[in-house]
Formats: sequence, structure tokens, C-alpha cells
Amino acid sequence: MVEVGAKAPEFKMPDQDGNMHRLSEYRGKPVVLYFYPKDDTAGCTKEACSFRDSFADFKRAGVVVLGVSIDDEKSHAGFRQKYDLPFTLLSDTDKKVVQAYGVWVEKQNYGKKYWGIARTTFLIDGNGDIIHVFEKVKPDEHAREVLDKLSG
Repeated sequence: MVEVGAKAPEFKMPDQDGNMHRLSEYRGKPVVLYFYPKDDTAGCTKEACSFRDSFADFKRAGVVVLGVSIDDEKSHAGFRQKYDLPFTLLSDTDKKVVQAYGVWVEKQNYGKKYWGIARTTFLIDGNGDIIHVFEKVKPDEHAREVLDKLSG
């Protein structure tokens, strides 16, 4: 996993509308880059809605919020519309970005092993450096936790 102090790996991914985004486009602004397992599932919906409900606070602070999963653009568009999410969802269908950030991991559920995204959030400063990593995120409280960290 990418650690605090490292340069955040550059990426190029499409959003829910097919527009391409690069991390370097956000230089000069802090970025919350949050990785989540799957659109429209219980934990991921709670996490997305917590960012939605706190979005005005992020916007006031000049912070960009970007959600990333391996779901495709169509799935992201539906998820975003269903829950009125005001931030960008990026699609990493080829898994290059989740691998670059070290969040594509082997998981286990009911004895079955599989690969998936470890729910993780990276705070990236305006210079593109990782300033904090949130692992084992609790979806309901996460946006507030991130805001608390941003405010010092």
C-alpha cells in the first residue's frame, strides 16, 4: 500500500459520464481519494452517503472528493443518481489504479477467498503527496473522520 509521505500514484480514469480524470489536474487542491468495493451495496452506500451528507463541508474547505471502484461507468452513473451523490465516481475496470495504490487485496468471506478492494481512503495534499491513509474504514462515520483529520 502507498504510505504517508509518498507521492500519490498518477492515474487516468473515466468518471460516471465518461469524462477522463487525472490526479495531476487537481494539483493545488487537497484530494480525498476513497476506494470502495462495489456500487449500491450496504457498506458502500453508507460510505457514499456520509460523503454526500458532509459534502458542503468538503467544498467549503476546498477539498476534492473522488470515489473509486472497479465498477463501470454505467454502474457509477446509476449509483450516483440513485443516491444524489454530488462528487465524482471514477471507474478502474482494468484494476491498474487499485493495484498502484495497494488496495487490491485477497479477502476471505465465509471461508471463501477472493480478490477485492480493501476499503481505504488517501488524503492527498496540493503537491500530490499522501498525507494520511485511512484503513479499515467504518462507512457510517468515515466522512466526519476525514473532515476531523483535515481540520487538524
